[in-house]
Amino acid sequence: MEIKSPTLLLDEKKCRNNIRMMTEKLKKQKVRFRPHFKTHQSIQIGHWFKEAGVNSITVSSLKMADYFATKGWDDITVAFPVNLRETERIKALSKQINLELVVADLGVATRLNSMVNNPVNIWIKTDTGYHRSGIPVEDTNTFEKIIKEIDSSPNLKLKGLLSHTGNTYHTTSVLQIEKLYNEAVKKLTGLKNRFSDRQTKLQLSLGDTPSFTRVSDLSGINEARPGNFVFFDLMQYHLGVCSLDQIAVALACPVVSKKKKEKQVIIHGGAVHFSKESILDKNHRKIYGRVVKMEEDLWKNAGEENVLTALSQEHGTVQLDNKLYESVNIGDLIYILPVHSCLTANLMKGYLNLNGEYLDHLEGVFSY
Repeated sequence: MEIKSPTLLLDEKKCRNNIRMMTEKLKKQKVRFRPHFKTHQSIQIGHWFKEAGVNSITVSSLKMADYFATKGWDDITVAFPVNLRETERIKALSKQINLELVVADLGVATRLNSMVNNPVNIWIKTDTGYHRSGIPVEDTNTFEKIIKEIDSSPNLKLKGLLSHTGNTYHTTSVLQIEKLYNEAVKKLTGLKNRFSDRQTKLQLSLGDTPSFTRVSDLSGINEARPGNFVFFDLMQYHLGVCSLDQIAVALACPVVSKKKKEKQVIIHGGAVHFSKESILDKNHRKIYGRVVKMEEDLWKNAGEENVLTALSQEHGTVQLDNKLYESVNIGDLIYILPVHSCLTANLMKGYLNLNGEYLDHLEGVFSY
């Protein structure tokens, strides 16, 4: 199949290996696996998880929960704070599946208590140091009020404390990842113990790919919700979380012009395809992707000097070494590993596997 425009390629073998790796690790650690499907948003990829024995999932929106519920998933956590404007959707979904929601505010818990008329499990979003959302773990007074509000409801059932250790993405070593993870578990455990007199014990749910890939001892938590591991990306590689060979997606982009003096090529592939997520390479350059070579339906390392250095809406500028620059012609395809696969996949809205087959996506508007 001829690729004519930016196309997100998926290596199914690598993807399945990543799923198997995480599934086996969490099973061995006796931690419930509830993978985050916001990374891939695909029914076919979701089926690969089912084949690996996964039955419960995490999503980032009620729309996404609807999508997977219609395809047979009946145990879904929406790991984004409840939006009260979507109460009717919550009511509808709670009739169909085991729906689990995240509350990050006492007022929301109170409103849900009066609105929901079907059983819904509730997690309290807990900030253990990432500071994106959630109630600070030190604010025990608010936790106590929310727990009391939920316990008074006939339809809301408190499941436990949920946190996202996203601060691991800003570390520079595996030791720092382990430190932040262990600190989060310690904080959650302390908060849980404060409410140990409840009849139903609180569970602990954590989610981030760096922690669950690299931390060896996961004791103390009940549930893991990583998502990015299904593809990995350059960000995870630079964190020391994965190898280049584990990255399961690459964006194929047409070359539209060349700059001989600068040893650069211009590609059809910009911020609307990659996003503007960037990392710094060893030379402290801001890069938006790294070039790989396609050989017999496999992509291989092309050298760390070959990188995507600039993006506008549709254009990308790729810096190449002399040898690779001379081998590339206008009209060829350049293959690039993304910095953040979650955002790239969301923008591209679908996948082409290496056998030339299309894989679906929630948005369903993929073209190539």
